[in-house]
Amino acid sequence: MKGLSILQTGLGGLPLLSDAETRSISAENPNGEKGGGAKVTPPKENHAAASLGQGWKCMPCIDLPAQSTTTLADIKGSGVIQHIWITCDPRLYRDAIIRFYWDNEKTPSIETPLGDFFCNGHALRYNVDSLLITVNPNGGFNCYFPMPFRKSAKITIENQRWEQIGGFFYQITYALMEVPEDTGYFHAQWRRSMTTREYPEHVILEGIKGKGHYVGTFAAWTQLSNGWWGEGEIKFYIDGDKKFPTICGTGTEDYFGGAWCFDKGTFCTAFQGYPLHRTEPGEVPRHGLYRFHIMDPIRFKKDLKVTIQALGWWPNGRFQPLTDDIATVGYWYQCEPHAAFPEFPPIQDRWSR
Repeated sequence: MKGLSILQTGLGGLPLLSDAETRSISAENPNGEKGGGAKVTPPKENHAAASLGQGWKCMPCIDLPAQSTTTLADIKGSGVIQHIWITCDPRLYRDAIIRFYWDNEKTPSIETPLGDFFCNGHALRYNVDSLLITVNPNGGFNCYFPMPFRKSAKITIENQRWEQIGGFFYQITYALMEVPEDTGYFHAQWRRSMTTREYPEHVILEGIKGKGHYVGTFAAWTQLSNGWWGEGEIKFYIDGDKKFPTICGTGTEDYFGGAWCFDKGTFCTAFQGYPLHRTEPGEVPRHGLYRFHIMDPIRFKKDLKVTIQALGWWPNGRFQPLTDDIATVGYWYQCEPHAAFPEFPPIQDRWSR
């Protein structure tokens, strides 16, 4: 197979022919084999496809056993994952962990709750309409981040609940092709913290080592006080920055593409969005926000740290340090090996209700 630039997999490359080979993994073709789809025969006499037989939607989904890990994809060779589609029971949004492993690595390069990876935080289902991630009615998760690999790609889903969850649907489409030497690997990491009055800052990423570029942020923000909550700045500490960052934002809503406290208006665009503003009676206010650095990736050569502050206003016009519950996913590309991720929090530390 001849090489194909990663850039040529987008709109600009649509007219260009190549020797890349398209494959797709699903419950109907779990190994992505050429000519390997729709081979299952109806397993039961009362199955929906019993009267039609083999080739007629006999295995559209799988069950995820309780407290177990299921391998969704185990791809050998060189290529690029181009599209992932998943839909499932919302109970899995925070209670199932999706992990990606590149080139036989021992620790994952992507490790997040399933819903948060697709910008659905708080274990809630809501629509997202961006260029890289879309969530369509009613809970159709889609990811278009290119994910290259040179030797292998493995994707797992761990159901950490105490019960089996049925009806897990998935489709993972990829191209078998050569990957250029200067191509980075996709990474994503989830973190959650409760900010304090003494130090109202949430760490999105830290301890990132190597060469790469930061490409996105998702935030599931739980507001624990009245009033405006988004005066805090996002900061990027690049290549040895200590006390002061190289990049400093001007406010939370500014970073996510809005202005003037959003005026309670939600929106979705190609690279920035505020798809969730939830203020139901008897609940604390919850927010969902995304920002993708596709046209403006933040590049680093040695290391990276990313933080965001939680600030509101005191009645006297001074900034009020907030105690808020913030969970984020940071998305980035880098060369391997990557630094160790923090220990992933247990299921009870991820619940949001």
